[in-house]
Amino acid sequence: MTSIDTEKPDFETAMADLEVLVSKIESGNLSLEESLKEFEKGVKLSRVCQAALKDAEHRVKILSEDGEENDFDDSSV
Repeated sequence: MTSIDTEKPDFETAMADLEVLVSKIESGNLSLEESLKEFEKGVKLSRVCQAALKDAEHRVKILSEDGEENDFDDSSV
């Protein structure tokens, strides 16, 4: 049972559960019905992850000095 079955997981837990689901589906050992159930769980988990990322992006924008959206420049790292 994944954490999505009991409560809304945090981002890291949702990602870990999603990786497990992908591995199970890609293994080819599941029936069609089992694959569809796992796929449905995966969609829910991906939505949890997307919501967490959107929230984090919003929080970063609020915390930035000017509130402007800036592209990350990895050459300055």
